[in-house]
Amino acid sequence: MRWARLLTLGAGAVVMVLPLVYMVSVSFTPNVLAFAWPPRLLPQNPTVGNYVEAWNTNDFGRYFANSALVACATTLLTTLLSALAAYAFARFTFPGRSLLFWTLMLGLMVPSMVILLPQFLVATTLGLTNSLTGLVVFYVGAGIAFNTFLLRGFFERVPIELDESMTVDGAGPLRRFVALYLPIARPALATSAVFAFLAAWDEYSWALTSITDPEKSTLPLAIAQFQGAHLTSWGLVFAASLIGVGPVVLIYLLGQKHFVTGLTSGALKS
Repeated sequence: MRWARLLTLGAGAVVMVLPLVYMVSVSFTPNVLAFAWPPRLLPQNPTVGNYVEAWNTNDFGRYFANSALVACATTLLTTLLSALAAYAFARFTFPGRSLLFWTLMLGLMVPSMVILLPQFLVATTLGLTNSLTGLVVFYVGAGIAFNTFLLRGFFERVPIELDESMTVDGAGPLRRFVALYLPIARPALATSAVFAFLAAWDEYSWALTSITDPEKSTLPLAIAQFQGAHLTSWGLVFAASLIGVGPVVLIYLLGQKHFVTGLTSGALKS
């Protein structure tokens, strides 16, 4: 049974990884050789020309910077606000706490496409359309519920004795949050930050609806336009797509240890 499980998992891993490997191979292959038969997992006459052309042809540098700015701001604000909300739900008692928390969780059940039109009307009223600031505001609003849920469970596992000992020493709520909960919750905060970054970096629907100025477009919009303009040049298309995937892979690799820990463990053991 053990070998059967390993073989099944290995086959699943090959199925998942093989398309990505082929995508990388084609991105380093000249377009005239991109669909040579039989297919090659190692590129013939490899070149970085597709990456250079994809980056320079469509002003990818501007779109990359827009996405990086939006994703980093969203990650910072979402993680901070979610941590504060989770801390309040985990350690404070106030009227309507349970109702407020479950109302917040109810928002997770609503598909984003359902609220796209009301969201656009609100953004128009507030003057947040066609703005990178508007993207950040709505991405933060969309990510707070899930990240609050994730962090609340982690904060609740922090031994209450540590909190009470700091209270006896005269530490207020904010000091306890900064000096106790944030250092302990680093794995959960890293997990929250990864989720927030991925959500903002990959988001397409709201950016397409909200942004009309090409100079304010984010990378997913640029890649979609690039694919439409170079539909048969798969080497260029795959290179452009991998430019967008690169930061996501890097962020995961850098935070992998904390990410896995945040998902699989609680906090401290009493």
